[in-house]
Amino acid sequence: MPNPDFELNDNVGRTSEQTTAARLGIATPNDLKRWARRDAEVFLAEHPLPTEPLPTPDTAPFRAALAAAETPAEVSAVTRHFLHAAQPTLHAVFDFLTTIAQRGDQHLSAGPGSPPELLIRAANCAVAVLGISNEADLGALRAEYDTPPATPTAPTAPTPEPGLPPTTHGHNGRAPGR
Repeated sequence: MPNPDFELNDNVGRTSEQTTAARLGIATPNDLKRWARRDAEVFLAEHPLPTEPLPTPDTAPFRAALAAAETPAEVSAVTRHFLHAAQPTLHAVFDFLTTIAQRGDQHLSAGPGSPPELLIRAANCAVAVLGISNEADLGALRAEYDTPPATPTAPTAPTPEPGLPPTTHGHNGRAPGR
């Protein structure tokens, strides 16, 4: 689709992204968003949405506790409390992105790299934070509390008395030549 905002071969005032898009005959991401914003004006007038960002959680208590933490157990306690506090928000992001992806059952025939598949992947990443963080926390606790046992060493051959050659045993357990 030709970009309706520029005449063909008129690069004055264009960014390199716009020039490349015009050469390829595609719209830039900014063009797509601007056109969608224009076409959704009536809809948004009928369905006003908040324009302010969602409330940011207050991480100050967690940061203060983390700064005071001295042991892996204390760091783990802060980590677990923070993840527990963040879980509802991360799950809300997951639920909403999944709802968008499943709108109109478009996800049922979506292939790799399609918008529904990308949205579902993004939703999974939102909650993967919880699992990955939990894994890191458990790894730190394992390093502190459950260190692997010492690897048993192979038995060493007895050291010969000074001045005598080392003894080598054959298959019968006796020194060769005896």
